[in-house]
Amino acid sequence: MQNVKKIVLAYSGGLDTSAIIPWLKENYGCEVVAFAADVGQGDEELEGLHEKAIASGASECHIVDLKEEFVSDYIFPTITTGAVYEGEYLLGTSMARPVIAKAQVEIARKVGADALCHGCTGKGNDQVRFESTFAALAPDLTVIAPWREWDMVSREDLLAYLAERNIPTTASATKIYSRDANAWHISHEGGELEDPWQEPTKQVWTMTVDPEDAPDTPERVTLSFNEGKLTHVDGEALSPYQALVKLNTVAAAHGVGRIDIVENRLVGMKSRGCYETPGGTVLLKAYKALETMVLDKAALKYREQIGLEFSHVMYDGRWFTALNDALLAGAASFAKKVTGDIVVKLYKGQATVTQRRSPNSLYSEDFATFGADDVYDQKHAEGFIRLFSLSSRIEALKKQGEQ
Repeated sequence: MQNVKKIVLAYSGGLDTSAIIPWLKENYGCEVVAFAADVGQGDEELEGLHEKAIASGASECHIVDLKEEFVSDYIFPTITTGAVYEGEYLLGTSMARPVIAKAQVEIARKVGADALCHGCTGKGNDQVRFESTFAALAPDLTVIAPWREWDMVSREDLLAYLAERNIPTTASATKIYSRDANAWHISHEGGELEDPWQEPTKQVWTMTVDPEDAPDTPERVTLSFNEGKLTHVDGEALSPYQALVKLNTVAAAHGVGRIDIVENRLVGMKSRGCYETPGGTVLLKAYKALETMVLDKAALKYREQIGLEFSHVMYDGRWFTALNDALLAGAASFAKKVTGDIVVKLYKGQATVTQRRSPNSLYSEDFATFGADDVYDQKHAEGFIRLFSLSSRIEALKKQGEQ
């Protein structure tokens, strides 16, 4: 064990981190400061957290409100890149990690800690995301990952460990699912989901209405953007976080935002997870629809390339890197044109864009019409096609000459 005096632990109040506090004190002989981030996971998740941390042996517990920062500085910039990991995952867990880890470092500096600790397992992505942030922002601080050190391997082991020390916990030996929630989404893993042939039961989903039980009448929501930033929902001016909360409420009622995927973890294994991202699904669809109005073919293609690359940068925990900065700068340059209004229809799990308008629109009915027009001479297309396909024509003529 390394010689450390004060450790700041990323604390959730769950079984793992409740056991980590006494384990750190026993094995490192140090003071433990608990840090919890409010990223919109819900008041019920934060209730009694301070008392719980102190009861487990922490000397202090800092609960930091990161909701607005999370949405405005991490979620919204990611939206401008169009990033979707492996075509489906909207990066909800990934996006929260850099803002949490950054705040953890700030608390460590504030209290004079010489070490940082997290409760991530050695099988997951989060250990990489946390520790990559620590490396970028606090390379001088020691990093401790108990799941890679201790010999406990199950919930039963952790419960027994706490019981031996008379440390109270509300956890039980049966935890069907592993869940992670924030303002953007909630993820579900474990239980029957470990079998990819097993359809998720109704008890998996907690944020959205089952699409089969959703209202039979569709609902429309209008999103207004200014230079890539969502400013109004249904005409109401809202902060980034408030806008997301409203979209979550409206979309969840219609069963929007459910996905069930098998993804490639950074550490090499595949995992099956179910995700609910109601407001995010609507927001991303609206943003991309507005992009199609204002970006030309070459610009949109390049933005799509940025999105593909950025999805891996975000998923892999590389927020505090030069590549991240460059990709975000490129996306931000395109976002300056993304101003306008989008109407999205919500119905039985689907979010469908039905109306779009923008002062920067490149769409012209005069040019696109199937009716008569005075602006486009269709005869001009012949020369364009001949030049566009010239290389193919030359290659084919060469082959004919060789026969």
